[in-house]
Amino acid sequence: MNELIKNIPVVALRGMTLLPSMITHFDISREKSVKAVETAMLRDQKLVVVTQKSPETQDPGRKDLHKIGTLVTVKQIMKLPQNIFRVLAEGLERVEVMDLDVADGCLVADAATFSEEELALPDEKNQEAMVQTLRTIFQDYCQANGKISRETALQIMEQTDLQKMVDQIAVNIPVFYEEKQKLLEAVDLTERFEQLSVLLENEIQVMNIKTEIQEKVKARVDKNQREYILREQLKVIREELGEDTTGAEADHFQEEADKLEASDEVKERIEKEIERFKNAGNNSAESSVIRGYIETLLELPWDKESVDNMDLANAREILDEDHYGLEKVKERVLEFLAVRALTKKGDSPIICLVGPPGTGKTSIARSIARALDKKYVRICLGGVRDEAEIRGHRRTYIGAMPGRIANGMKQAGVKNPLMLLDEIDKVSSDYKGDTSSALLEVLDSEQNNKFRDHYVELPLDLSEVLFIATANDVQTIPRPLLDRMELIEVSSYTENEKLHIAKEHLLEKQIEKNGLCGYDFSITDKAMKKLISSYTREAGVRSLERKIGEICRKAAREFLEEGKGSIKVTETSLKNYLGKERYTVNRLNDADDIGIVRGLAWTSVGGDTLEIEVNVMPGKGELLLTGQLGDVMKESAMAGISYIRSVSREYGIDDKFFKENDIHIHIPEGAVPKDGPSAGITMATAMTSAITKLPVRADIAMTGEITLRGRVLPIGGLKEKLLAAKNAGIRLVLVPEKNRPDVAEISSEIKKGLEIRFVSHMDEVLKAALVKNSEN
Repeated sequence: MNELIKNIPVVALRGMTLLPSMITHFDISREKSVKAVETAMLRDQKLVVVTQKSPETQDPGRKDLHKIGTLVTVKQIMKLPQNIFRVLAEGLERVEVMDLDVADGCLVADAATFSEEELALPDEKNQEAMVQTLRTIFQDYCQANGKISRETALQIMEQTDLQKMVDQIAVNIPVFYEEKQKLLEAVDLTERFEQLSVLLENEIQVMNIKTEIQEKVKARVDKNQREYILREQLKVIREELGEDTTGAEADHFQEEADKLEASDEVKERIEKEIERFKNAGNNSAESSVIRGYIETLLELPWDKESVDNMDLANAREILDEDHYGLEKVKERVLEFLAVRALTKKGDSPIICLVGPPGTGKTSIARSIARALDKKYVRICLGGVRDEAEIRGHRRTYIGAMPGRIANGMKQAGVKNPLMLLDEIDKVSSDYKGDTSSALLEVLDSEQNNKFRDHYVELPLDLSEVLFIATANDVQTIPRPLLDRMELIEVSSYTENEKLHIAKEHLLEKQIEKNGLCGYDFSITDKAMKKLISSYTREAGVRSLERKIGEICRKAAREFLEEGKGSIKVTETSLKNYLGKERYTVNRLNDADDIGIVRGLAWTSVGGDTLEIEVNVMPGKGELLLTGQLGDVMKESAMAGISYIRSVSREYGIDDKFFKENDIHIHIPEGAVPKDGPSAGITMATAMTSAITKLPVRADIAMTGEITLRGRVLPIGGLKEKLLAAKNAGIRLVLVPEKNRPDVAEISSEIKKGLEIRFVSHMDEVLKAALVKNSEN
């Protein structure tokens, strides 16, 4: 310590810190503070000011005051009303308050000043570096703040003494008294410099952020103000010109609402929304939302319906004209018409057409709509994952719109259209909801008379909508949804059906599409049959139509380039238009063979025949399976070998045979995956033939699932399998006994030329298939 000043008056300041070199005024009203100033004026006008730790303390003691204060000279005292004194003082130097006491009615203390050693002045080079650093920071601060006068800033910037510069900056920056107290307590000059630098940098960042926020707010306010003023001006101009559209639109909406065929509930809702629209003001965001909602409500067909054509003969004629075959579908539609004609109402059925691609599911729905004079709406559900696509979005969302069902009704314009839900087995779900669950209410005839779309918010009556869904595979449709629909199977077409469809529908359509209407162009029946069997392999007729289109395009080019008068495509000239044959039919083998049996398989493009080959070789009793077989097919082979081992003595098979030999089962076309239980009896027959060395009839094919005890269980896809057998030239087909009802439903056209024998046990299969035991 440099000097000890004894019994010097002390003033406790609230919410204020006075720094050295600082000339400022402060107000006092406490008796001790007033007495301290008076005592100082009677002596040498010097006193010590110390900041209170808490401004709320009324009578501070030693523990309530900071340790470091400022020695000041009182310049002036001014008395204000309410016994308040304003004191003008100049800070001299920082001091440490030692002992604090009360004497003569005021606070007095011993105060010690600080020596140069305690101030710890850095060397000249460091001081110069600190001055330059502080000058740079202070310049940035002045640019960010903008409130420090140019004269003050220049005076500080020209300062070369570090201590004076630090004190002057601390005096002139507007910061809270707590920050100034920290600077006062930093006796060490280097520490004070660091604290001041950090303080200035923080203030610069805060002011930059504040400026950025103010600019954003100002820009937003200015934009809103500008838009508001422009809207008001536009409104006044339109009113002056008589073009205020809000009132005109509201009147138009009211007229449409008066004409609308709807319930009182709907009309009341529309009128309420029209009032809201009037009050919303022109061109506001809310106005456009209300306008869109009113337009949607007015466009929906609440009680508007079309008159169905009840003429059964006319319906039958149109259905036959548009589609060949599909008898079950046509019968169901005619039944619906008959019930509607008798009851004058009748519940609209919910039909699901299930079948392979290209079999006419979508086009039959369009024909039904034409036959009944119904409005036709198609809603494709393939890949739809968002529940809002069905139920719509709530109006609180920006860009909300009705769901596909409500939009379909709006598009139809009547409450009783035919609505096709295409690819209903392709809907899926994600985090936005389950689409198939949203369809449950739509397709439930008990509750769809009050279907609620989230956007419309009013109940829509879907009970008179004739719903027709299409699907390729019912396995992917959830059970609750499947339960609500009446399934009608649209199976694969026979070659004869394809020939009729091609001649009566596809050829004429492609001739018109490719501009050959005025030309002599034809395709012979033999060429068409070859086209069906050798160039396409499918359940439907899409590829067939494309191939006919390809022939028509090449014929059109020949007419123009070569100037031909007529073109007749024959069986031999077909390859000139389509190139080499793409597919060959797996014809039956020329002779009976050992270990080779022909099975029947169902594929997504129709039926097919599979040759199952079995070889027996010396080994360790292993069963080898190749040909890319699925798990179910492998298990069928295991069941087959177990059955053969159980009856081995009946066929003279040595007990050691299965331990000393390996059995290898292979199904050709190894790149194609194969699965299912229907090849069970085929594999068992092939293994029995290979083991017993008894040949299998070449003209036989079979299908059926086998059990461990040799029972033959029923299978599916029988129509397609029999069709494949017929095309392959098979004469005898073994079918499970339990499939007898399915065979009865198959048309005689397919069964013609086939001997179908029903089997219930493996003994009957082997008796019919193995040549030695054959009755033939």
